[in-house]
Amino acid sequence: MNLRDLQYLVALADQRHFGRAAEACFVSQPTLSTQIKKLEAELGAELLERSPRQVMLTAVGEQVVAHARTVLAEAEAIRGIARHAQDPRAGTLRVGAFPTIAPYLLPHVIPALRHTLPDLELLLVEEKSAVLLDQVRTGRLDAAVLALPVDDDSLHVQPLFREDFVLAVPAGHRLAAPTGAESAVAGPDREPIGLESLAAERILLLTDGHCLRDQALAVCQLAGVAEKEGFRATSLETLRHMVAAGVGVTLLPTLAVSAPVPSSPAIALRRFGPPAPHRDVALVWRRTSVFREVLPEVAHVLATLPQGLVTPLSG
Repeated sequence: MNLRDLQYLVALADQRHFGRAAEACFVSQPTLSTQIKKLEAELGAELLERSPRQVMLTAVGEQVVAHARTVLAEAEAIRGIARHAQDPRAGTLRVGAFPTIAPYLLPHVIPALRHTLPDLELLLVEEKSAVLLDQVRTGRLDAAVLALPVDDDSLHVQPLFREDFVLAVPAGHRLAAPTGAESAVAGPDREPIGLESLAAERILLLTDGHCLRDQALAVCQLAGVAEKEGFRATSLETLRHMVAAGVGVTLLPTLAVSAPVPSSPAIALRRFGPPAPHRDVALVWRRTSVFREVLPEVAHVLATLPQGLVTPLSG
């Protein structure tokens, strides 16, 4: 058994067809078929159910494929380590980001990262903050975009930017901007509102485990307002739809309401006057990481966003 045999088996599991699997592996169909039969003979078990129309995995085959994927991933990680040893700006960099920032930050920075570090393969993971932090500590991730504070002496914390929150209300709400949502965030002619304006409101929030929930609760405490009872969303998009439906109001990060995210005519956005509620975002990595020389460059790109969206931080 060798890695190539496992690659053939995984390709078959993905393609469910000998011809397509052979094409994906850049070998002839007879070669792939012969190696799979040899693998079955070596293991003493049938891995596939063969028929003229399709290929299916047996129960044993399913288990073997699951382990084969892990083995191939680990083998690729070893190759990445070797490539990185030859060139610190190459290899596979595993970066995590929490769900309320990942889909809004990454479209701004991925092209620049690819341009700055063209030989570095980026593997992006979206998870809640506690999971990301654990994966950075244990080496399953090389770095993570997290909201501050992060207190861990084994980690390097590179502040990136400060992102203000805006108030999202239904278009007909008493706090709605007079001319709608389109320029409510960036428009200098919009009169900012104070936290005291929220006094009579009940705020829609995310469910437990999201750092944005904790940040919004802190704002609610400052403003003396309460969470809307009986409702907790699992994503920003759910919050957005609930506001559009007139269920309530919420706080949204600036990146989540800025291009390329489309605006909604059913939602009005209002900026807060200073000091505006906000979150500070950082890139975090292990001090011993093999990518420790490259990650400052990654952090610089992540902090370089279009003017007016965020306030850069220095660490």
